[in-house]
Amino acid sequence: MLPEWSRARAGTSVRYALAGDQALALWLALRDASVSQLAEVERAARDYLGDDVDAVGRDELIARLRNGDVVLVDVRPAEEFDAGHIKGARSIPIDELEDRLAELPADREVVAYCRGPFCAYAHDAVRHLHASGRKARRLQDGWPEWQLAEKSTKRRRAA
Repeated sequence: MLPEWSRARAGTSVRYALAGDQALALWLALRDASVSQLAEVERAARDYLGDDVDAVGRDELIARLRNGDVVLVDVRPAEEFDAGHIKGARSIPIDELEDRLAELPADREVVAYCRGPFCAYAHDAVRHLHASGRKARRLQDGWPEWQLAEKSTKRRRAA
């Protein structure tokens, strides 16, 4: 699949944008390479995110979603959820979480996700849920990694 290009004019400038699975995979590879090669990136991420919170991996989450014993919450802004999200997720943007806690069943664990491992929204959501007496973890990765993994799984099944 070829990447998608777009461009927008702003006066005498033209801004180009690259989208699609290849662009997303490239961005993730660059992010992961910077973390593995530069200790400063990891330190900066820790300083930004604060204390780590418990995380759940993709395979465990899939199994728990099938069993119905977990609630998946996308804490990104609604526009991002509308552009794409994990099937079965509820959209509760981080800035609405406090006001919408009653929408979440108290008897199930909540798994929050956002843009990826360096996005503070899911970390903040888990801390807030814990403070309100809820059991919660964050998805180890985020929407971009999930989307690529889903497409990869579909390609393998089709082959």
